[in-house]
Amino acid sequence: MTQTALVWFRRDLRCHDNPALVAASAADDLLPVYCFDPREFGKQEYGGPNSFSFEKTGGFRTRFITESVADLRERLHEHGSGLVVREGKPEDILPELAAAHDADELHLSAVPTSEERAVESAVTAALADEGVEVQSHWGHTLYHLDDLPTDARIIDDTFTPFRKAVENESTVRDPRPVPVLPPLPVTAGGAETGGEAMGEVPTAPCGTEPATADERGALPFEGGETRALERLESYLWEGDHLREYKETRNGLVGSDYSSKFSPWLALGCLSPRYVYDEVKRYEAERVANDSTYWLVFELCWRDFFQFQFVKHEGQHFRREGIRNRTDIRWLWDDQRFRLWATGQTGIPFVDAAMRELNETGYVSNRARQNAASFLANNLRLDWRRGAAYFETKLVDYDPCSNYGNWAYIAGVGNDSRDKYFDIVWQANRYDPDAEYVKRWIPALASLPTEYAHEPWTMPRHLRTEYDLELGTDYPEPMVRLERTYDHLE
Repeated sequence: MTQTALVWFRRDLRCHDNPALVAASAADDLLPVYCFDPREFGKQEYGGPNSFSFEKTGGFRTRFITESVADLRERLHEHGSGLVVREGKPEDILPELAAAHDADELHLSAVPTSEERAVESAVTAALADEGVEVQSHWGHTLYHLDDLPTDARIIDDTFTPFRKAVENESTVRDPRPVPVLPPLPVTAGGAETGGEAMGEVPTAPCGTEPATADERGALPFEGGETRALERLESYLWEGDHLREYKETRNGLVGSDYSSKFSPWLALGCLSPRYVYDEVKRYEAERVANDSTYWLVFELCWRDFFQFQFVKHEGQHFRREGIRNRTDIRWLWDDQRFRLWATGQTGIPFVDAAMRELNETGYVSNRARQNAASFLANNLRLDWRRGAAYFETKLVDYDPCSNYGNWAYIAGVGNDSRDKYFDIVWQANRYDPDAEYVKRWIPALASLPTEYAHEPWTMPRHLRTEYDLELGTDYPEPMVRLERTYDHLE
């Protein structure tokens, strides 16, 4: 009897090193599927006290997702397969496809976050009625869940002990090559030529329009496995940038100060194990140094947050966080939040970060940490609202990394210390020539460097000379930073 399998792509939009695809390829016939779930788009409610609505997926990530799905279809086609694309809830679509093609099993890549797990449970329940076995595969982290030194549910809540444990006691598995893919089911009429039965990749999925990034952006991120592998080749081998990664990773302007793999890693267009394998090859053929180690170190940080969500599940989304901090009085101020979100705080380093985010969907790690710290620590606004805003805007949004990092900075996450940034010090340290703030805040472009990060300290006669009127050309600072640090000491 011919065995037919479905493989349901979610955050694993690649053919290389894809355990779910490898397992599904053991079937006689294989039907790959991607669903644009309407719950991932449009206005969504964030529950709890002072609930609010936000755009779940903004225009930049929408474009990146549609490009990635289109690229996945092309790559599957090159391997003799194809991709069914549908708009709708997976628990409705997948049982219909399973019944239409008499499928025996469905394979998917596991993710640790609550919303995705709830959908997976709904799909499993719906397919049980069709007699379809569901098999879940772990494949989006550097270290496999089964290879951790201890069960993920009891791992340390601090990064350094976790890192030392996996470095000393775990091994990174070899990436899996693209398998030989079985043919599409004959019942998928027209599939071999990409016919109508396979569905179109929507230009505006579930009504969300894609956005085009400002040309001042760090990199014109284009979705898909093809572009992910090209970026890896360009950064490591053609540009030879990895040898100086540790020294340049805190940069703010340009395409190559950091790897910028994060959008492709977040959507699964790029496997972290494949990156690791390439780093090890680079170390063997070119150089092994602190920079090559540091890229793997950053992948380990990414793993840490993924496994923390396995351990703590939805607690990371609570205002009190995994530390159950009830001693912080979080404020709710719509006007102050809007000033932060639109880059009108009067603090140039924060405003530049938010303007870059709003115009491109991307912002460097250094800049986003400072922007987050300002909202959570200087303004004491509910950190979850800032995290949700990042969720809307970021092209490299990953729920575990985003909410894990926000909780960490807000002092409710994976650190026993209060974590805040001296923003002006950070600005002078990492943007010493004020190139970044001048790039994103034209009103400050002509200012002498020593005043660009603190225009409020500029003498009035110089403001007149440089044609800068605070409150008109650029906002007065909404808070006096030095005063807001007092409660954080």
